[in-house]
Amino acid sequence: MRVLIAEDQALLREGLGMLFENGGHHVVALLADAQDISAVVDAEQPDLVILDVRMPPTFTDEGVRAARTIKTEHPETAVLVLSQHIETTHAVSLVTLGGFGYLLKDRVLEVEEFLATAQRVAAGGSALDPEVVASLVAPATASAVSRLTEREREVLELMAQGQTNAAIAARLVITERTVEAHVGRILTKLDITETTGHRRVLAVLRYLHEAEAADI
Repeated sequence: MRVLIAEDQALLREGLGMLFENGGHHVVALLADAQDISAVVDAEQPDLVILDVRMPPTFTDEGVRAARTIKTEHPETAVLVLSQHIETTHAVSLVTLGGFGYLLKDRVLEVEEFLATAQRVAAGGSALDPEVVASLVAPATASAVSRLTEREREVLELMAQGQTNAAIAARLVITERTVEAHVGRILTKLDITETTGHRRVLAVLRYLHEAEAADI
């Protein structure tokens, strides 16, 4: 696996590099900021890019913006974003992308699990830190998804696969308006209000969280 690492903290940057090299992977570049990421990705074609959320010069969202650019220009390139703190806004906006992961930096200490997660993301899978998921789904009760009807659950499963309303309608052989009605009832039953941002993604996250907990 070819890996590009962008992290402003020198110790962590070098440590990540050694971790991947010792794991049998090839680190194509170690960057201290997000300025040259796009150019390096163009030149090196890494399988996985690891980014810190906050990097110079503003230490706000450079890593997130770089992640979006990479996934737009190189959708086949996997991206794993690392964050010091839980930032659910960034997580929700990116979690539906294939080959994408969002982890708290503490997960790096669990070396074997971290490397396995990185490989899963590089293979086109996804990963979202359990603490981020818990923060996002906290308003829902443990049995929220169980209150859905069989048809609503089918619609939610297809939403979790990234299907649009039109695609769901075609798959279930119903009208798009009927799908919209199902989605509305799903959001109501999951207590995702009109004022909640990213409502559709939050519904999917709650479904995935309960599915994982129930091992279904």
